[in-house]
Amino acid sequence: MQGLADFIPTEDKIRYLNALLRVGFDTLDFGSFVSAKAIPQLSDTAEVLAGLDLTETRTELLAIVANLRGAEQAVLYPEIQYLGFPLSVSETFQLRNTNKTITQAFAEVEAIQQLCVTHQKQLVVYLSMGFGNPYGDPYSPEIVGQFTERLVRSGIAIIAPSDTIGSSTPEAIETLFGHLLRTFPTIEFGAHLHSRPEQVAEKVQAALRAGVQRIDGALQGLGGCPMASDALTGNLPTEQITYLIKKEGISLHINQNRLAEALVLSSEILGSRTHGPAGGPV
Repeated sequence: MQGLADFIPTEDKIRYLNALLRVGFDTLDFGSFVSAKAIPQLSDTAEVLAGLDLTETRTELLAIVANLRGAEQAVLYPEIQYLGFPLSVSETFQLRNTNKTITQAFAEVEAIQQLCVTHQKQLVVYLSMGFGNPYGDPYSPEIVGQFTERLVRSGIAIIAPSDTIGSSTPEAIETLFGHLLRTFPTIEFGAHLHSRPEQVAEKVQAALRAGVQRIDGALQGLGGCPMASDALTGNLPTEQITYLIKKEGISLHINQNRLAEALVLSSEILGSRTHGPAGGPV
């Protein structure tokens, strides 16, 4: 939602998120405790949280934070199970995204992790620019491995290498996640990938082949990073992810009828986006 120019009324956000809660996803990234000046669209996160119906859902809530101050707000809500923090493999992007160097961001991660431990929350660290960057900053799968090792030493148990600008290839996805899963078998790795519509299927299939069991998506593939060079590069469409997973013979504990209802509501509230032939019907 954060990339949409027009403010989505709080009641519409609540209606949409409650529809997603009825689908049966493991985790729902529902909002962010960040500066209202930086992201006005998410300034009503606390109000949205108060309107969510959590009485009959298996889904756990995740809130994004960009600094310790946001984490201090988020941990006060017992309804939130996960905090997500963007740590960039690229120094330039880290400065642009959170106004911190990588060294400062690592210090922030450690402070937020301690806060999470104290309040029985779990920290999810997204490794932004996890498949390269457009700035010429140093990058290699080995660097991602070094970041991961440091995070593991700090007690982080969920790490999501992120394809911020949609530059990953199936080969790079399979190679990176294959290496990480073998090297850190006790860590839960997530794939937060951006993609052009026609590349969605091959990227999801590569993640599955590597053994990834946590894949982020957004209905219709809405969202993404404004720094991507192609306007068609967005999040992986959730409806295509679920189709591809089922096609591989993997069972999913989600309600397909509820997913279809949420998809209609997504178009109504957030607008629509037309995708190419990647994936297929739900």
